[in-house]
Amino acid sequence: MSNSKRSVSLSLIGAAACLVALGAIAQTAGITFRNTITGEVLNFDDALPEGKDTAGVKEFMTSGKNPYNEDASCLKLGEQLFLSACSGCHGHLAEGKIGPGLNDAYWTYPQNETDEGLFSTIYGGGQASMGPQYQNLTLDEMLKVMAWIRHLFKEAPEKASWLTDAQRKSFKPYAGHETLPDSPPGKCQEKAK
Repeated sequence: MSNSKRSVSLSLIGAAACLVALGAIAQTAGITFRNTITGEVLNFDDALPEGKDTAGVKEFMTSGKNPYNEDASCLKLGEQLFLSACSGCHGHLAEGKIGPGLNDAYWTYPQNETDEGLFSTIYGGGQASMGPQYQNLTLDEMLKVMAWIRHLFKEAPEKASWLTDAQRKSFKPYAGHETLPDSPPGKCQEKAK
């Protein structure tokens, strides 16, 4: 077998092992990610191979809480991903256009109030034009998009159930356009370089 074929084979084996591990981690923690519409268990075998084994994804799969929420180092990346992948339907500030608004306390799918629910909708899709995004965004990118969506929330922090108590104390409803720093310290800083 040539070195390039062996490398591809090893990469595929590594990706498959990562998927099995993610599924096992999520099940061990008691988290079962389900399709928002059908309720079927989501199949992470379909996800893009990159971005599955980041520390953020591993933490999310065990806790169901997005570790990138309110992490300034992840917001600029999340904003860029949201603008390219989501804003066409949900608006530049998640105010809603073809798709529903995502920056207030009303959720078309009430489970999206939780990080686990919002991730499941992004990954597996919703109704109408909201198709599954697992072939457009990596799992890690989905978490960054979610952090940006949560950042755009314009209502009182008490209505932001996804925030920790500490985050809720410092949370300020989104007031409008802002300039984000290029590389503040945080969980996503190394990925931004």
